[in-house]
Amino acid sequence: MSHPHFDVIDRLAGISPGSAVDRIRSNRQVARDNAQTSYAALFAPATPGTVLLEERFAIAYFVAGLHRDETIATFYRDQLVALGRRGLVDAVSAEIVRGQATGPYGSYPAGPLSSEDKPGLEYRPDSANRDVLGRLGAAFSHAHLLVFRPRDASSAALGMLLNAGWITDDIVKLSQLIAFLSFQIRVVTGLRALAASQQQAVAAE
Repeated sequence: MSHPHFDVIDRLAGISPGSAVDRIRSNRQVARDNAQTSYAALFAPATPGTVLLEERFAIAYFVAGLHRDETIATFYRDQLVALGRRGLVDAVSAEIVRGQATGPYGSYPAGPLSSEDKPGLEYRPDSANRDVLGRLGAAFSHAHLLVFRPRDASSAALGMLLNAGWITDDIVKLSQLIAFLSFQIRVVTGLRALAASQQQAVAAE
């Protein structure tokens, strides 16, 4: 049986109720429910606390945009639009273009892995968007680091968040958001590939 309520991964992956992939997901219903519960906790909490909903959706739009997944990026962009922050939407859209890169890259601590060091963009938001983004600028820089050059993660990078006004609890929530988005994007990508293979198999019969 297909899941009876809205499931964001199903929507993003284009999974239809009763389809072969829907039935496969139903075989792991606990994992399916846990993913949806995580989404709800991060993006529809009863009390958002000090990380505002607009900040959550802006970060999600930015991260999905960096992954160049138009469907997921549009989904989160639309949530941000619904909150009435058109100027913020435009700023995030511009920063996605500014932050495009191909990774992973960065530098390992000096040692045997140093031969694998690879230079790349060290993203910083456009100063023209500073007032609109506020502390989101630092969050975007941190998200970009985790997406493209996680080997450069350091206490100094966390210090930049603190200096921008992200308290410790906020940084934990930010890390949870980015980790969930990476998970969600991977799952959606895999489910789309599975659905495509199922369709090909049916067509070949």
